[in-house]
Amino acid sequence: MLPKAHRMLRSEDFFTAVRSGARSGSRRLVIHYSAGGAGETAPALVGVVVPKKQISRAAHRNRVKRRVRALMSERVADVEPGARIVVRGLAASDGATSAELGADLDRLLARSRRASLQSRQR
Repeated sequence: MLPKAHRMLRSEDFFTAVRSGARSGSRRLVIHYSAGGAGETAPALVGVVVPKKQISRAAHRNRVKRRVRALMSERVADVEPGARIVVRGLAASDGATSAELGADLDRLLARSRRASLQSRQR
């Protein structure tokens, strides 16, 4: 379970991450990553969304969200402080194994961090 300090709850945080963050995606997931400012002490926040348009059955959407949150709880300690991350589940994430979702998360987080650093250096 994702620690309470790292849960994204406010709609402003979701909006900031999606609008100003670096985006990278795969068949199963899309990550919006907004890096924290220099000297930021706030914890990294993670939000998970699975649109009804992607996965129509509520039980399947909730299962995907639970699995992604559990996988992100293992990775949130490695994320820089102040970062805002929104993970969006796509239709292919419903039938994916946890290992596949975890590999996607690792690859997409690394790609998003690089893109975020490059955009800050410009």
